[in-house]
Amino acid sequence: MTGPRFLMRRFREIMRSGMTPEERLEQVVRLIAGAMVAEVCSVYLMQPGGVLELYATEGLKREAIHQTRLNVGAGIVGHIAALSKPLRLRDARSHPQYEYRPETGEEAFRSMLGVPILYANKVVGVLVVQNVKERNYTDEEEEALETVAMGFAEMVGVGALVSPNVLAESVTATKRAARLTGRPLSDGFAMGTAVLHAPRIEITRTIADDIGQELEDLNAAIVDIQSQIDEMLSQPVLAAGESREVMEAFRMFAHDPGWQRRMREAVEAGLTAQAAVKRIHDQTRARFRQVPDPYIRARMADMDDLANRLINRLQGGLNALNEELPDDIVLVARDMGPAEILDFGEEKLKAVVLEEGSSGSHMAIVARAMNIPVIGNVRGATEQIDTGDPVIVDGEHAQVFIRPDQNVIDAFDEIESVRAQEKARWAALKDVPAVSRDGVAIELLANAGLLLDMRHLDQTGAAGVGLFRTELHFMVRGRLPRVREQTEYYRAVRELCNGRRLVFRTLDVGGDKLLPYMKREKEENPAMGWRAIRISLDHPGLFRMQIRALLHASAGEELDIMFPMVADIAEFKAAREVLQRELDWARRRGHPLPVHIRVGVMLEVPALVWRLPALLPLVDFVSVGSNDLMQFMYAVDRGSARVADRYDPLSSAFLSVLRRIARQCEQAEVPFSICGEMAGRPVEALALLALGFRQLSMRANAIGPIKELVLATDIAALRKEMNGWLGRDDRTLRPMLQDYAARHQIEV
Repeated sequence: MTGPRFLMRRFREIMRSGMTPEERLEQVVRLIAGAMVAEVCSVYLMQPGGVLELYATEGLKREAIHQTRLNVGAGIVGHIAALSKPLRLRDARSHPQYEYRPETGEEAFRSMLGVPILYANKVVGVLVVQNVKERNYTDEEEEALETVAMGFAEMVGVGALVSPNVLAESVTATKRAARLTGRPLSDGFAMGTAVLHAPRIEITRTIADDIGQELEDLNAAIVDIQSQIDEMLSQPVLAAGESREVMEAFRMFAHDPGWQRRMREAVEAGLTAQAAVKRIHDQTRARFRQVPDPYIRARMADMDDLANRLINRLQGGLNALNEELPDDIVLVARDMGPAEILDFGEEKLKAVVLEEGSSGSHMAIVARAMNIPVIGNVRGATEQIDTGDPVIVDGEHAQVFIRPDQNVIDAFDEIESVRAQEKARWAALKDVPAVSRDGVAIELLANAGLLLDMRHLDQTGAAGVGLFRTELHFMVRGRLPRVREQTEYYRAVRELCNGRRLVFRTLDVGGDKLLPYMKREKEENPAMGWRAIRISLDHPGLFRMQIRALLHASAGEELDIMFPMVADIAEFKAAREVLQRELDWARRRGHPLPVHIRVGVMLEVPALVWRLPALLPLVDFVSVGSNDLMQFMYAVDRGSARVADRYDPLSSAFLSVLRRIARQCEQAEVPFSICGEMAGRPVEALALLALGFRQLSMRANAIGPIKELVLATDIAALRKEMNGWLGRDDRTLRPMLQDYAARHQIEV
């Protein structure tokens, strides 16, 4: 086989010739077939209605040209278009998508290699080679065919092979008013004007005329992008905390020598600098998609960002941001890196809608620092939303309203008015003690995991932090933070807490929370696998580093620390022994220590409920993790849409377990709290108050409504009714609690 450099050189010569488009196509397919030692090379181009038409072939029957047509998804060619990725087949006829087309004469050919032709991130055709005998196509052959497909894409884009009107019809989806749903990545509610972000990765030239000049341009662009990122790191919003750390990690991508080397090699093969960036980016993205690790896959957005920036720089800023952008931008993209969101500024950017994205992505962390609502996993967002469309983003319920009519806009305005009134009402309660109508004091605490979360304590009047998730500090970094770095971080958290109660939970990684620098094996059920305290005990060095940092950061202060996912008393004892060894180590060296240490346990595993009498004498406090306790009690995966809502936490069975925990802790005089989602939901909070819970830890924006609920509730009267309901066979007590709230004018 001839290499991609030869193919691109000959392709360039054919493109420069005076031949008609049809003659060019014939020459190119003949060139590819010969260079790749294939009996067949065919080009299928997209027509209106999602139909692929055979435009040129070397090796199939010529009468099939413009006669053979396939819908996207039909046959192997249609399958490649639907997948939008290459396909190698040793025996094409054994593939389930194989579809016999007698007019082509292709039954004589067994093996096939096909790649999509992409223009403006849309499939506009498919390029295929076939062989009579079975053949294992190599990575190099696939890469060569993809490189030539980029040349075809350029021909299509300039209208050299198909009319511009046909192209527009084939790549543009019908736009209608719609409501899309996704997953909330950053809370908030906003209305604005859509700006499509995805098209910025388009390229304008594919084939290099002067390889030396292209290399020089690429090197200069890389240096410029690195300087841009350094300048971003000086912005005030990135002064400290996790948002700065994610940008530091982003800077590491831009300085990766392997990434730069691969782009230079692609230029040397005959591509322009911008096409080389796109080529290597597509390869990297394809590899990332094969990796099951969600952290690694989340870094695709960082690579998208870098590729966009380089291509824009190489195009001379043709697609750069301009001053004509609206003042109320709702960014719509496949995904985004953390630097891209900073390009638009806090004043104009109102919300972000992503087709991909995750709550642990670097962009989401920066968005939360900027108080910008973000919804991810919105399928079809870039297809259904046009630049200039009015869009309403409801980050709380993860809804996106596209081109809403006046009725929806009026409803939005009304909701905004009600929300403003509610916020004003809750803000007025900020300094009011959370005491029920019958005089029971309730401690309302906030859950946190980032430095930027700590600002909510003053805003909401939270009594402190009932759960600080230390793992987020580990997840936003590209390497394990050292003891000194952890110490500085925990000390900053303490300072922002300003003397309020602060409970640190040790590392709860594993499951869906993975560290990029920790090797782990694939598990069938990671939520119940190697995670949390199990990882800490199996990695005592890592565990001791964290304990040591917490002790150093809490010198002269009180330290509340709890261990997650404890399933057995022996695990709690083992964890406490690690803490004791670190205390002894610090004392021997004369290090200052906390004035008082309270050690607690996260009660999330049902087995531990039945060991409470033996456990309670060993602990200083208990914190119920209702999310996992509910999941494990009902054997229901809370990440599964099919079963997540099948069982209600307000079922008699689950509430009876919570009552058992509360009663045993009361009898042993051990403080207890709950820190799952139940604590921040009004109807569930009513049930918890009736069961005896007096410490509730929740998301910060739930503290206002829950305090309002506490002030309006007679807990003794509610508890009396609850005791009667728990003896019934009802599947859920939710209707009874809602009725109680309505009868007593309690907002839920």
